[in-house]
Amino acid sequence: MIKRTLGILLIFPLFISYTTLAASLKTPDLPSQNPNELQIAIVHTKTNYTEQEIDELLKEYLHLERRFIFTEVFHGFSVEGPLRELEKLKQSESVNQVSKVQTYMAEADDPVEIIGADEIRNSLGKSLEHLSGKGIKVGVIDTGIDYQHSDLQKNYKEGYDFVDKDQDPMETKGLGRRDTFHGTHVAGIIAADGKMKGVAPNATIYAYRALGPGGSGTTEQILAAIDRAVRDKVDIINLSLGSDVNGPDLPISLALNEVVKKGIIAVAAAGNAGPAEWTVGSPGTASKAISVGASTPNIYTPFILINDHKIPLTNMENSEKWADTGSVHLVSGGIGKKNQLTDVKGKLVLLERGELTFTEKVQNAYEMGAIGVLIYNNIEGPFQGMLEKEVAIPVAGITKAEGEFIKESIRKKETYLTIVKKWEKDILADFSSRGPVTSTWEIKPDVLAPGVVINSTVPNGYMSLQGTSMAAPFVAGACALLLEAHPDWGPEEVKASLMNTAKPVKNRQNVTYKVYEQGAGRIQVDKAIKANVLITPGSIRFGKYKLVKEQNQYKAYITVKNVGDNMEKISFDFPKGKRGISWRLPLSFTLKPGQKKNVPIIMNIDSNLFNEKLQDGIIKVRAGEQLIKLPYLYVLEEPDYPRIMGFDLLKKTGENSYEYETYLPTGAEEFGIALFREDTLQFIQFLDWKKEVKRGRLKGVFSVGDLDETGNYRIKVFAKKAGKEDMLEKMLKIK
Repeated sequence: MIKRTLGILLIFPLFISYTTLAASLKTPDLPSQNPNELQIAIVHTKTNYTEQEIDELLKEYLHLERRFIFTEVFHGFSVEGPLRELEKLKQSESVNQVSKVQTYMAEADDPVEIIGADEIRNSLGKSLEHLSGKGIKVGVIDTGIDYQHSDLQKNYKEGYDFVDKDQDPMETKGLGRRDTFHGTHVAGIIAADGKMKGVAPNATIYAYRALGPGGSGTTEQILAAIDRAVRDKVDIINLSLGSDVNGPDLPISLALNEVVKKGIIAVAAAGNAGPAEWTVGSPGTASKAISVGASTPNIYTPFILINDHKIPLTNMENSEKWADTGSVHLVSGGIGKKNQLTDVKGKLVLLERGELTFTEKVQNAYEMGAIGVLIYNNIEGPFQGMLEKEVAIPVAGITKAEGEFIKESIRKKETYLTIVKKWEKDILADFSSRGPVTSTWEIKPDVLAPGVVINSTVPNGYMSLQGTSMAAPFVAGACALLLEAHPDWGPEEVKASLMNTAKPVKNRQNVTYKVYEQGAGRIQVDKAIKANVLITPGSIRFGKYKLVKEQNQYKAYITVKNVGDNMEKISFDFPKGKRGISWRLPLSFTLKPGQKKNVPIIMNIDSNLFNEKLQDGIIKVRAGEQLIKLPYLYVLEEPDYPRIMGFDLLKKTGENSYEYETYLPTGAEEFGIALFREDTLQFIQFLDWKKEVKRGRLKGVFSVGDLDETGNYRIKVFAKKAGKEDMLEKMLKIK
């Protein structure tokens, strides 16, 4: 998934995730910069102007060049020109706002069988025989697609390239390490039809290349791709991209909500920032989209046991398989240069990612006598890589945190570990982002799908990758099958069917995950297709409250609809007793075919007994033979969510000042940026300080021009709210 640093893109090769601090639609003023500096901006107009009316509006702005026109997800257009004219355009009575474009980058047992798609593609009775997604159009907004791949060329229909602005959405090729493959992998999971079979192998693929060389793209390109997909009348949009900002109001999240209102299903990856809570990122925070987390398929997983820690290993392509071992000596080998590998013979060696290719590192270790290699990431998040050629020893990638933990163990004492292997299925992937969503306090992700060691198409072949980027297209493919089976269903019914029939999953200790970690659970599309009763929404959000001494009663409404052919009796089971909570649930009732009923779910809280900040659980609804498990979430006062997210810096051209950008999920009573010396941690000065800051994106500029010394400094950024303070740190090198 992608990372943006105020316009600077950082790609994570083979780490399939996209993170960005995207611009909120409620954007503050553009930062003070060189008035002649050229920028691209998105203009939101008050009404839906025609192309001619937009050109007429721009006549008085001689240096602004119109780029894309947006008509479907919001009213407006994009322009490029000097900052001075963009500032002038903001004053026009025809314009609501002008926002600077942000930059993005591209982030086992058969999983198709696990989610039930294999069964429904073959036999579900005469009326549902051989479902394959035929007639369903799926838009893939990504790095493009290798539509010449033998497994994809049959189902590729058309598309558009928003990077090169032409009709050819081919993956980036011929640029070495800046070549891309992500979109082809995603498309293969959805609709490959050849050597490999996707979830919906007869669905039609529309490709929109919004991320270019190295996986780089912008808000403008992604929004333009969404707009084009709506005009192309696709049935489903898949976005295997996201951000590290847990906010519901960023532009792509809001655009997806509009897409769903138009009758199009929107599927978004939840993000790869787990296992911490509050890490699900936009657009996986979009209320109406289907947000997807990652689970493991049925795979034989190797683990290393070290100092009471159990770390799963992801076997790299083209390496030998791991085997159970006794005690193995583990040593550190730097980045894998031969002069760092003089003491690895007969040992397992830990290497850091970077500088050398994976194959060079491993080949060096093998030639020096190592029996296996662990490579740890040099960035946060899950690791995935592939060796360019086969090697004779096992190799696995681990996370940065895991690698640093092992490295510290080696530094302290001579270290030995044991490798064991076991079958795992339906475990929530450690990297999969968790909820809830700040501000709206919704349960996200909505569902899980396989996202670990997923084999799919890439240019000129196949590759196994992992990430919620891989889980999302499983759901997009499942939606294609559901639409084929039920052409009268809209996005709300499709989402409800997947959530109502999902399987809640448990961790390695056999404890069920929280609902804001897994949503309703792992999808079971065969059961979703046969659902006779649908409940919307698929999860219940009571909201955030402050307890009072008097009445603490909280109400949410659900709609129960009979979509089958027979009369259905609906009844509710009371949730398991929890201290301080009681329930008022609807009495049993019946629904005729096609009939629906709106009913309240009432939670009563005893303020003398209840004090949990996040209260989650399941309400069971019985509909004939169908058992629906509705996740619910109640938030008390100010829970332990991060008060600040995604602080980024960009040095202004020719000046000793910096533009910064961050996100405050619910605002801050106090916000500040402090500067310290790196070597002594001595406080130097405040660079910025504000009180009563509103929620959303915060931008500003600070100067370090009065510092008389060059060198390394540390910036500490803090935000306080409701008695809790969170802090982020950033290194700053002043020359």
